[in-house]
Amino acid sequence: MTDRAELANAIRALAMDAVQQANSGHPGMPMGMAEIAEALWNGHLRHNPANPAWPDRDRFVLSNGHGSMLLYAVLHLTGYELPMAELRRFRQLGSRTPGHPERGLTPGVETTTGPLGQGIANAVGMALAEKLLAAEFNRPDFPVIDHRTYVFLGDGCMMEGVSHEACSLAGTLGLGKLIAIYDDNGISIDSEKGSIRQWYTDDVRRRFEGYGWQVIDEVDGHDVAAVDRALRKAKRDRERPALICAKTVIARGAPNKANTGAAHGAPLGEAEVAATRAAIGWAHPPFEIPPRVYEGWDARKRGAAAERRWRKLLAAYERAYPAEAAELRRRLAGELPAEFAARAERLVAEAAAKAETIATRKASQNALEALKPALPELLGGSADLTGSNLTMAKVSRAVGRTQPGNYVFYGVREFGMCAVMNGLALHGGFIPYGGTFLVFSDYARNALRLAALIGVRVIHVFTHDSIGLGEDGPTHQPVEQAASLRLVPNLEVWRPCDTVETAVAWRAALERAAGPTALLLSRQNLPFVERGPQALADVRRGGYILREGHAAPAAVVIATGSEVQLALAAQRALAAEELPVRVVSMPCTGAFDRQDGAYREAVLPRGVPRVAIEAGVTDPWRKYTGLEGAVIGIDRFGESAPAAALFEHYGFTARKVAEAVRRLAAG
Repeated sequence: MTDRAELANAIRALAMDAVQQANSGHPGMPMGMAEIAEALWNGHLRHNPANPAWPDRDRFVLSNGHGSMLLYAVLHLTGYELPMAELRRFRQLGSRTPGHPERGLTPGVETTTGPLGQGIANAVGMALAEKLLAAEFNRPDFPVIDHRTYVFLGDGCMMEGVSHEACSLAGTLGLGKLIAIYDDNGISIDSEKGSIRQWYTDDVRRRFEGYGWQVIDEVDGHDVAAVDRALRKAKRDRERPALICAKTVIARGAPNKANTGAAHGAPLGEAEVAATRAAIGWAHPPFEIPPRVYEGWDARKRGAAAERRWRKLLAAYERAYPAEAAELRRRLAGELPAEFAARAERLVAEAAAKAETIATRKASQNALEALKPALPELLGGSADLTGSNLTMAKVSRAVGRTQPGNYVFYGVREFGMCAVMNGLALHGGFIPYGGTFLVFSDYARNALRLAALIGVRVIHVFTHDSIGLGEDGPTHQPVEQAASLRLVPNLEVWRPCDTVETAVAWRAALERAAGPTALLLSRQNLPFVERGPQALADVRRGGYILREGHAAPAAVVIATGSEVQLALAAQRALAAEELPVRVVSMPCTGAFDRQDGAYREAVLPRGVPRVAIEAGVTDPWRKYTGLEGAVIGIDRFGESAPAAALFEHYGFTARKVAEAVRRLAAG
């Protein structure tokens, strides 16, 4: 039998060799956590290298994602489809071994990590998904959902505030199948000449005990048997998440650079690599692993056996509970119910028929009332603003420590909420949505960005979408947020003007499986807009002709959200002057920009002057108006006053829109 120290040293060798060859990377963490990885992956983690997407596998998250070579090494060694050639191409263009782990690129990578703290938050979402699915689908003698979520995290993750938010929630909800291992090596980037004790002195044990976690500390992270005992102890307590505090030495085995900041984010250097080989007794050339080490790591046989046992259990479950099994399969596949399209069509038709003048946040709640009963995978929530975001429906039931449900009270944790939602979506079985004020999307921005980068279906309900929220003042009035969200690749942003556009936006968000959607919704009531059949059909295109003038347009007015009513009022005023104006509603610039050129040309014809109006910063609208057009917006922060007074004060009036059109039409 291969010595377990040799198995751990294989990680060290691959990590230092790949970083050295790339002349870039972080060798210290993989070398320091090698024994921990060996103990977990060879003794506890239930996974199948031949099927990384097996639904009831244990999840593994590398929150300290800079140590990506640890993950790539164990994926290669245990038998995943990650050949040595890819490890040799670490951090190179087109390789499957990027600098930080990326889901969808490398088999076996559960989530994209790198920005510290978000991996542990994703893991909380995964553990929550497992708990809720198990409560919903498991039956006596049929634990078809029964797995754990393991996560490695480091000092940087501990320092980032999102870890506080997510881990506090995990303790409150009693996520007992979440096990985190803390790489307590006392080193970070600024500690090259000293210890992190200069800026990080938290009592980690007391902090996590305060969250309600089981804490197992003083574990020697280089003693495989000690780590194994800690993991076994952690697994026995299924009522509390567990934190294993493992003392390690960064770059363990490197004679001169171990326990130094220099080993954190730079190659060891050829001389130190050679010295490390001698120190750990690794006599093999770079990227060469002896057969006995491969045999000691190979997880394919036991992984296939574990999946076979589960599939046998699932087959028996299907015979005993066919309806539940079919629903579970649908949910895990991320497929919407067969009747969803028809229900969504009815929602839009009913919104058009009712013609309600209400806030779009209320229209959003109405959409939830119609859709949520048919979509049990919709898992809602809010960051302590449920009554303002209107994210609860009649069928919503709060998730608690001992009770399942479909609504999470996240507390005042915007960043944590969005990162947990990413984990819920990554796990599978849920479409999470969560609400807060649009201005607070800034707190959560990096989680929004990662959702777009990963390509997960999460829905962000951002209400109070403009200075129209009124008296709370500039701290709460979003000015630049809509524009900045539209800049995020693969994040779809909808700002609807009424009940119909809100219903269409919800449908688009739910049908969009490959990325997140942000719904920007008003606090104030917005008038219903009458549409003809063609306009109603074209809402889904993101930009469409809402109202045509009496003749060929002398100008086009583009508007979104609450400003659409101003464009329509200006059109009516100008019609009295025999000045024909086309009004284009643009609820989703991303969807409009994806339309073919002929459609976009038909909506925004060349040579016709354009005016854009939105209660936000003006620059982004220049891509539609050009420098010769006009943009009515706000390029400063707001003030505290009633909404009507603010719109008048900042020039969001039909009069000002009409004036801009007249100037352009006059040439």
